[in-house]
Amino acid sequence: MTDTKRIDLDKLTTEARNPRSEALDTMSAEEIVRLINSEDATVAAAVEQAAPEIAKAIDIIAKRMSRGGRLVYVGAGTSGRLGILDAVECPPTFSTDPSRVVGLIAGGDKAIRKAVEGAEDSPQQGARDLRELGLSADDTVVGIAASGRTPYVIGALDHARQVGAATIGFSCNADAEQIQHADLNIITVTGPEVLSGSTRMKAGTATKMVLNMLSTGAMVRLGKTWSNLMVDVKASNEKLVVRARRMVQTVTACSAEEAEHWLDRCNGEVKTAIAAQQLGLEPEEAREKLAAAGGQLRTVLEQRP
Repeated sequence: MTDTKRIDLDKLTTEARNPRSEALDTMSAEEIVRLINSEDATVAAAVEQAAPEIAKAIDIIAKRMSRGGRLVYVGAGTSGRLGILDAVECPPTFSTDPSRVVGLIAGGDKAIRKAVEGAEDSPQQGARDLRELGLSADDTVVGIAASGRTPYVIGALDHARQVGAATIGFSCNADAEQIQHADLNIITVTGPEVLSGSTRMKAGTATKMVLNMLSTGAMVRLGKTWSNLMVDVKASNEKLVVRARRMVQTVTACSAEEAEHWLDRCNGEVKTAIAAQQLGLEPEEAREKLAAAGGQLRTVLEQRP
C-alpha cells in the first residue's frame, strides 16, 4: 500500500486551484468553452519556454536511433496513453518498424482503455517493464509525468540510467522530483487546470505538443522527410496512396501516370520512386544510394548531373 503521508501535492502547480475557474459549476456551456479555450491558449507559450531542451532531446534521440537504438516513452494514465499514441503514429507516417518507437504505460496494454488502480505507484514495475523490453545503451527513454513525481516513471528512468540509455524527463511542474532522475529535462509549466488536478487538459495538451516535436524532429533528422513532405510515408490506405503519388509528382514534376508507374516499380516506396525517376536508376540501385546517404533523399538528389 502506498504511504499517502509521503505524497505532497501542495507544491505542484498542476494540482493548484485555478482562480479563474472557481465558479466553474455556475457557468453556462459557452462560458465554460471560452474559459477552457483561453486557458489552452497559454499552453504554446509554456512549451516555447522549453524549446532549447526539446531541441537537445531531438538530437539525442536521432543520434541514438541512427545507430539502431529505440525511442521508448514511459508514462502512467494520460501521460502513458499520449506516449503510446505518438509511438503508434510513427510507422504509418515514417515507415518505421513498430519496434523502433515504443510506448509503455503503467498497468500494461489494458490500462490504455481502463484505469488500472495503483499501477503508477510501483517504481519496480517501471524498471521491470523496461527490462522485459531488453533496454540497451543505444536506446532513449522519455519519462512522461505531468506531476513529475510518478513512481513508475521514476523507476523506469533509474533503470534506463543503469543500463546506459539516454534519459529525458518531461513534466509540467518546475520543481519536479524526476529532474534528479533524468539526464535532460523538459519542463512546461502549464499552471493550474480549469478542473483542478485534471492534467488531461492543459498538461495533456502540452505533452502532445512536445511529443509531436520529439518524434517529428527526430524523424526529420533521420531523413524521413524531403522539404516538408513525408516521403517515407507508408501508403496503407487509399488516401495515403494518393498522397504518395502527389509527393512523387511534386518532387519530380512528372505526370500522375508516371508517378504511379514508378511507385508500382518501387513497391510504393516514395523516396525510392523519386530517386529512381530522377537519377534513372533501377529500384534496387535507388535503395542502395539512399542507404549509403543515411536515408537522406536530398543528399541523393544532389547527385543529379
